[in-house]
Amino acid sequence: MEGISEKTRRFAEDAMRSLAPVFSDIDFTAERNTERVMAAFRRHSVSEAMFAGTTGYGYDDLGRGALDKIYADIFGAESALVRVQFVNGTHAIASALFACLSPGKVLLGAVGAPYDTLLGVIGISGNRHGSLKSYGIDYREVSPREDGTADFEGIVEAAKATDIGAVLVQRSRGYSGRKTLTVSEINALCAEIRKVNPRAKIVVDNCYGEFVENSEPRGDLVCGSLIKNPGGGLAPAGGYICGKSELVERAAERLTVPGIGSEVGATFGLNRSLFQGLFLAPHTVAQSVKTAVFAAKILADSGFRANPKWDEKRADIIQSIDFGSPEPLVRFCRGIQKGAPVDSFATPEPWPMPGYDCDVIMAAGAFIQGASIELSCDAPMRKPYRAYLQGGLTFESGKLGVMLALDELVGGGL
Repeated sequence: MEGISEKTRRFAEDAMRSLAPVFSDIDFTAERNTERVMAAFRRHSVSEAMFAGTTGYGYDDLGRGALDKIYADIFGAESALVRVQFVNGTHAIASALFACLSPGKVLLGAVGAPYDTLLGVIGISGNRHGSLKSYGIDYREVSPREDGTADFEGIVEAAKATDIGAVLVQRSRGYSGRKTLTVSEINALCAEIRKVNPRAKIVVDNCYGEFVENSEPRGDLVCGSLIKNPGGGLAPAGGYICGKSELVERAAERLTVPGIGSEVGATFGLNRSLFQGLFLAPHTVAQSVKTAVFAAKILADSGFRANPKWDEKRADIIQSIDFGSPEPLVRFCRGIQKGAPVDSFATPEPWPMPGYDCDVIMAAGAFIQGASIELSCDAPMRKPYRAYLQGGLTFESGKLGVMLALDELVGGGL
């Protein structure tokens, strides 16, 4: 790509020589996940007729009904709700939480504070009308250990309280330094919580984690965004909720209204993109994981702290890099922006983004606005000035974006 220095190119070539075995493992996972998706497509007889859309109420939408069943199949759930009407992953998670909680109950955050945009939903950052807090639902949380791992014993102990109505398990780290939870860790935690409090519902925020491993977590409800992993870069909007049928329908009635629930939801001719995006998702996720691994390697070699390390097991597509001060963080994000296929000419600046408690800088030049499966990098402008890199529809483009960002750092004398 024009503008990448020869020094950075040689640096990247050296890094790539170490990554071959890691990339081989990523490709194997993608193949296994593709097999899962294709088997579900066959079982539910996907056909051209399912790609037609509906308008208005969206009654009897053949494709929407099939897609619900396919997601439930892939996620090992009783049923699923896959809708373009979810405006983002936070919307899907909020609908799931309201499906599992009632006034007087408590939501337990299992791994510390949730992602910033959920703070308003819960009522942590102000008691807005419609928050859980405004409905008389309280919140507690269990902080991760100092080493960034989940405090499993503390979570199980806290879950014993009789007023706990639901436990929120956030798979990815959000804007924190903790470790991402693996599928096996989440499933083991769910089993222990059910032993001590079988009435508590477990909601898993699965954002950024789908198809990174060869199975998905088994909470009572599992939620995510279609413009992240499972949309494969083609879904233009939406989210999903998978899990127990009764709870999924409650979530549907939160999305729409009681008495109508999952029976409606026009698809506006978007079914083809949702099906095709899901088909591509295992491969696209693998491209994102490779981009993250490459970034971890080349930035660690440059003296920055990358988490996870390039050779660590991964459970999501997010790569964090600690820059220690604002200037290199901003420069890195500007370099990532230069590597975007859309709006590469733009210059990211920190700004007061809705839902966050500080200025945020975001590099994102995507075909779908806000699509985290496409190469992007964002960071809250607060210590330790940590950037969160994710996405990359193709490894080739993701790699070039990271190289441009490294050049931007070096060009700034950092």
